[in-house]
Amino acid sequence: MAHSESLVALNGTQISYIGHDCKDIPDFLGETYGQLARRLDVSFNQLRSLAGLKMFTELEELVADNNLLGNDLRLPRLPNLHTLTLNKNQLTDIEALLEHLADVTPSLEYLSLLGNEACPNQLVSLDKDEDDYQRYRYFVLHKLPQLKFLDTRKVTKKEVMEAQARGAFMKVVKPKAEAAPNEAGSESNPLPYTPLPRGSRDARNHKGVFAKCRYVYYGKHSEGNRFIRNDQL
Repeated sequence: MAHSESLVALNGTQISYIGHDCKDIPDFLGETYGQLARRLDVSFNQLRSLAGLKMFTELEELVADNNLLGNDLRLPRLPNLHTLTLNKNQLTDIEALLEHLADVTPSLEYLSLLGNEACPNQLVSLDKDEDDYQRYRYFVLHKLPQLKFLDTRKVTKKEVMEAQARGAFMKVVKPKAEAAPNEAGSESNPLPYTPLPRGSRDARNHKGVFAKCRYVYYGKHSEGNRFIRNDQL
């Protein structure tokens, strides 16, 4: 991978591996950058597993949007991870995911799950409304009370208090397993609408939700890859 050395020289702590259609995180990424990387973007692949993160022991920010991650998702323990975005994957079991994150990402403060059935939203499921989404926020904050930012909104003091008082009873029922093949979110029929910022739908112009930074690019799409805060869109 000698051709990657010139890219690493730009900023060896921020790595991007976007749009390679890989199902797993390549071993060479961890072997080469695992001890150095603080931010990793593996969006717009076909990832079904994040087991390859085991060598990224110092990771602080992980962006894994637009992949095929499902309810069997398992992360290695990442004690320094404070930002995690899993937008537009195939997550449906919110409780199992949150319990796992509480166990392996104790420093997590910024989380985004937009575009998953686990995150009820009218743009994902027409039978969901703002009340469903608010109940989801209370439940997430009950499980992860240290969060400061969830999806596209800051966590408010009122939400924290409500989550402490009633969050345990706010779980939104997950979709039935026998969903029709052409139901929203299926791989063969992508959603006509998405709650994500426009740029996040295009691997050539991938915008994250939480941070603005310059990072090492290791991918096919090289234009416009910059992370910006949601309030700067």
